[in-house]
Amino acid sequence: MAAAETKMDTFVITGMTCANCSARIEKELNGQPGVVNATVNLATEKASVKYEGTTTEKLIQSVENIGYGAILYDEAHKQKIAEEKQAYLKKMLFDLVLSTILTLPLMLSMIAMMLGSHAAIVHFFHLPIVQLVLSTPVQFYVGARFYKGAYHAIKTKAPNMDVLVAIGTSAAFALSIYNGFFRGHPQDLYFESSSMIITLILLGKYLEHTAKTKTGNAIKQLMSLQTKTAQVIRNGKEETLAIEEVVVGDQLVIRPGEQIPADGRIISGSSAIDESMLTGESLPVEKNPDDTLFGGTINTNGLLHMAVTQVDKQTVLAQIIQMVEDAQGSKAPIQKIADRISGIFVPIVLVIAFITLVATGLITGDWQLALIHSVSVLVIACPCALGLATPTAIMVGTGVGARNGILIKGGEALEAAAHLDSIVLDKTGTITEGKPKVTDLVGSKEVLSIFYTLEQASEHPLGKAIVEYGKLQEAATYDMIDFTAHPGAGISGTINGVRYFAGTRKRLIELNLSFDEYQEHALELEQQGKTVMFLADEKQVIGLIAVADQIKQEAKQAIKQLQDKGLDVFMLTGDNKLAAETIGKQVGIDPMHIFAEVLPEDKAAYVEKLQKDGKKVGMAGDGINDAPALALADVGMAMGSGTDIAMETADVTLMNSSLASIAQTIELSRMTLRKIKQNLFWAFVYNTIGIPFAALGFLNPIIAGGAMAFSSVSVLLNSLSLNRHMKK
Repeated sequence: MAAAETKMDTFVITGMTCANCSARIEKELNGQPGVVNATVNLATEKASVKYEGTTTEKLIQSVENIGYGAILYDEAHKQKIAEEKQAYLKKMLFDLVLSTILTLPLMLSMIAMMLGSHAAIVHFFHLPIVQLVLSTPVQFYVGARFYKGAYHAIKTKAPNMDVLVAIGTSAAFALSIYNGFFRGHPQDLYFESSSMIITLILLGKYLEHTAKTKTGNAIKQLMSLQTKTAQVIRNGKEETLAIEEVVVGDQLVIRPGEQIPADGRIISGSSAIDESMLTGESLPVEKNPDDTLFGGTINTNGLLHMAVTQVDKQTVLAQIIQMVEDAQGSKAPIQKIADRISGIFVPIVLVIAFITLVATGLITGDWQLALIHSVSVLVIACPCALGLATPTAIMVGTGVGARNGILIKGGEALEAAAHLDSIVLDKTGTITEGKPKVTDLVGSKEVLSIFYTLEQASEHPLGKAIVEYGKLQEAATYDMIDFTAHPGAGISGTINGVRYFAGTRKRLIELNLSFDEYQEHALELEQQGKTVMFLADEKQVIGLIAVADQIKQEAKQAIKQLQDKGLDVFMLTGDNKLAAETIGKQVGIDPMHIFAEVLPEDKAAYVEKLQKDGKKVGMAGDGINDAPALALADVGMAMGSGTDIAMETADVTLMNSSLASIAQTIELSRMTLRKIKQNLFWAFVYNTIGIPFAALGFLNPIIAGGAMAFSSVSVLLNSLSLNRHMKK
């Protein structure tokens, strides 16, 4: 029998109000038959579920059974989700306005009476029947959400914030009815307290929801880069089509100033392309025929014709959006602390509230005062800030990274990067450009011209570097006949009746040609890690060219930044020890931290060795052979210019391939972790200090309600402040 297919789906969850809600839904989903793993994020209001042998319908039903809503997050439902979120926010705003209008007269009249006013209007609003009429819609219509949530929470034996609010406000409301209509004590009414608590909590929730939309701005900004239409040439005619109708192989016309609709390659034309949305780099990139174009980037100045190679979810932009969404929905290990605490927090608060009621009543003999103190405990203890502390910071942190060309796969990677103490850098493509260039010419201009003529017929990468250098030096081109390529050794050709050879030392030895005159110079260049190509005629060596991979311009400064942050920087390379140390010296890496003559398949072993020495290791690379090391490292960082395999394996992708982005990533992760710790600290402190104050009667229910509501908002604002630290 075939094994069931494992699927991964995301659901938008509605009706969550606090950390206990997300914990309860997570527990319910993980308890469903066939569910491998489920995580619920309060900040993004999404559940990620890995499952096999069950259906999305059953998963949605399990969420609905405990009083919440779930909608499958896919293309077919995105419009419905957007509409429902908009409707929910609109309903919340309506309830808030209604609640404010009904509560305001009660609050103002109470304040006026406390200030000694005896106006008729003040006495009117203090009549029990008037207060009952005004507060009843607030308590039972606006506050219905709390009663509904409390019912499902108690039903599933997982009390949450709704239970605290429902019990607290109901107690104040019931006491007011008793005092006003049965005891005949109209001066002891608390209708305004129960109404104000509901209004303030609702205000906090509304502000929280609107602030949450700002934490998700990175996704919206990326999505806005997806164009809706494209100019397609079909049957020899140019026509405007919806982007959904564009298929692989279509030819598109991109005019100056237009966004590129899909991934592809240039057929004709040249232009500078603004790729800042992908890389974070503001300088446009020059593109010519056969170069790759990415959807969402902007054509700045030239007319381009391109062939489409990727559409829809296969485009780089779509994959980036998905990666950022997944990261924002993930959990950091530190969040487990908050999850565990919030799971036991509400039952403890209920016990404290009950003890407060009994103890205050017995000590003072005033059971009305005891009830008010108990209500204050219930109201101030809502663990909303605790639940939002981690996910909001992760959402903002990953969003800030995405805007700067740093794609972080999840909260775990974001947190792990903050603890790194060592960085291993692959040399080629990370410290160096990965593109060979001519560094030295030993010989006359005539030597360069002969090299240039020979190499124009070659396909070898080193040959291309010589041709590029020849163009820059405006070298002459001669007529050549009898061109021959000698694989692994070099090339030869006849120019002006003379046979010339360009190639390696091995080829010269085979031809019995002496190069004693150039031996010392060649060895010196080779010891610097450069590849030496000799030029000889039929009698002797007449010159040489050295080609080397160039060190990235920012490498030295970027490595110093990492070292200034307290990290040990290591370099891995297949070069010989002397050449490796020469490069290491140029970029400021300690010779003891250079691993030379490393075989591609052994890179992971060096990462493992450092880990066994107790180090937290980050690895940066760009090639297929880097993938095992990237996967093994505590945090793998792939250069965006590298292979897809490297990027899929890594925890972080640096779209601009800049070494400076490694330091930025670590700084961002440290700042994000700092924000999480600040958020958790203030959430803990708030509850730890607030509950005793409320129990001892220093906080009335209204102040407690306001403090609880705005604690959540303060956590969100603290997380959003990350935006100020890293700007383009």
